[in-house]
Amino acid sequence: MKVLSLTEPFATLIQEQKKKIETRSWKTNYRGPLYIHASQTKCSSESLHDRELMALINNTNLNFGHIICKCNLVDCVYMTKEYVENMKKNNHQEYICGDYRIGRYAWILEDIEVIKPLKAKGQLTLWNYYTEQEVMKKMSEIEYGWVDKDNHKYIEKDEFFANKYLLQSPNEVIKNKLGVCWDQVELERYYFKGNDWNLKTYFMVHYDQDTCPTHTFLTYEKNNKYYWFEHAWGRFKGIHEYNSREELLQDVKDKFIKYELDNPYEIKNLCLYEYSKPKYHINVQEFFRHCESGRKIY
Repeated sequence: MKVLSLTEPFATLIQEQKKKIETRSWKTNYRGPLYIHASQTKCSSESLHDRELMALINNTNLNFGHIICKCNLVDCVYMTKEYVENMKKNNHQEYICGDYRIGRYAWILEDIEVIKPLKAKGQLTLWNYYTEQEVMKKMSEIEYGWVDKDNHKYIEKDEFFANKYLLQSPNEVIKNKLGVCWDQVELERYYFKGNDWNLKTYFMVHYDQDTCPTHTFLTYEKNNKYYWFEHAWGRFKGIHEYNSREELLQDVKDKFIKYELDNPYEIKNLCLYEYSKPKYHINVQEFFRHCESGRKIY
């Protein structure tokens, strides 16, 4: 769902239906359902010293870093001189809750509804918030496979993978509807980026002289539980809940050993790295180096 982040107290003013017009320097063509997000940015000193403005939310708790209500964005009006003068004269409360200057835009909000706060980091401009179930539904559109540097598509890894693979961007995965776990984790990271669930991504690898099997996966924390979000590994596709991160990582390790490694295998050659967002369009060797530069778990 589309989300708009505002600094406080303006998000709460909308939640309290004391502000039904959001003023912006830019136009949007979007119309429809909209979440309002109270950003983590603290109130500006100008707002704090505006007694008339702050009196509108007297004794109201502010919700920094949360989506706090939903509404419908029904119009986006260009502010002419006449529009600004009319607002100043006939709608004083709305006028003090926005930045009404000629050339800006008034976003008209209706059907404002308070919701249970959703923890979120927020982003600039309009952004999308997805639940984990919505992300899994979107991921269901992606098949397992890879795309080479010449944009040829492959359903399975083969002898060309090591020399021709390039990591796709999330938009490329969406367009191609194809990606190995390395690609799919970056798409998952993209979909989850507005959430504030302490996302972590991991690279598991067994070093040998032959295939060097690997798996990447994404985890997050929510309500004091830990979740392994898995789509690419078809056998374990789903959202798996754990009581601790250690329990989660051990379970993935056990499954990787059982289903992906040949016996006998060398436990000393099995490694796990926590890695950050990589650059897109890097090759296999570069992806390995990026993951290996992250925090080694074992």
